[in-house]
Amino acid sequence: MQIYICDDEQRILKDMENRIKLILQECFVKTFSDGKELLEALKNSACDVLLLDIDMPQISGLDIAGELTKMQDKPLLVFVTSHDELVYDSLQYHPFGFIRKNHFDSEIAKMLKDCQQELVAKNQHFTFKSGTENVRIPLEEILYYESDGNYLKLFTKEQEYRLRDTITAVENALSTSGFVRIHRGFLVNQSAVKKLSAEEAELINGVRIPIGKNFAQEAKARLMRYMLK
Repeated sequence: MQIYICDDEQRILKDMENRIKLILQECFVKTFSDGKELLEALKNSACDVLLLDIDMPQISGLDIAGELTKMQDKPLLVFVTSHDELVYDSLQYHPFGFIRKNHFDSEIAKMLKDCQQELVAKNQHFTFKSGTENVRIPLEEILYYESDGNYLKLFTKEQEYRLRDTITAVENALSTSGFVRIHRGFLVNQSAVKKLSAEEAELINGVRIPIGKNFAQEAKARLMRYMLK
C-alpha cells in the first residue's frame, strides 16, 4: 500500500510516518510539507491513501481535495485535522474518513485497516458471459442486479448487461463484498445507495429500487451501517 502524507509541520509529518510504519511495516510512505509539491507528485505517481491536513498555508487541504476530484486515479482521502469546525466544509469532497490530530496514535490503526479493506474491494471483479462475450467488471462499477426470469440484468452507470444466472447465486457470491439483497428481485451495491426511505432505496444515478418487506429489516440495517460510517 502506498501512502502519502501532507502536513505543513515537519515534526508532525515525521511522527505520523513513524507511527504508520510501525503498524504497516511493508507499506511505502512519502511525506510532503507543501501542497503544490504533493499535487505535482500525484500527477506522476498515484498513491493508494492520502492523509491530508485541512488547515495549511498557501494551498489548503480543501483546495487540494478539489484538485483530486479532477484526477482519474484518486486515492482514498483521509483528512487529518485539529479543527473540528472545518469537517463540515470538507464533506463536499467525499473523504473516506477523518482522524483527529490529537488522537492520531489511537485512531490510525483502525483507519489503515479500513483503507486496506476498501482497496481490496476496489480491486475485485465480477466475471460473466453475456451473449458470446466474456465480460469482467470491477465490483465498484456495478450499481445493482435485477432478476429477469432465468436471467439477470446487471447495471453500471454507463451500461446494462444480461446474463444467465440467479440473483440468489450472485448474492451468495457477493454478500461479503458490499452487495445487499433488498428485494426478491434486486441486489444492490451498498456504495451506490444515495438515499434510503421506508419503501425504497435511491441510487447515485437516480434509479429508485423498492425494498421488499421480507428483506427490509436486515437490508436497512446493513445499508444504514455503511452510510453512517
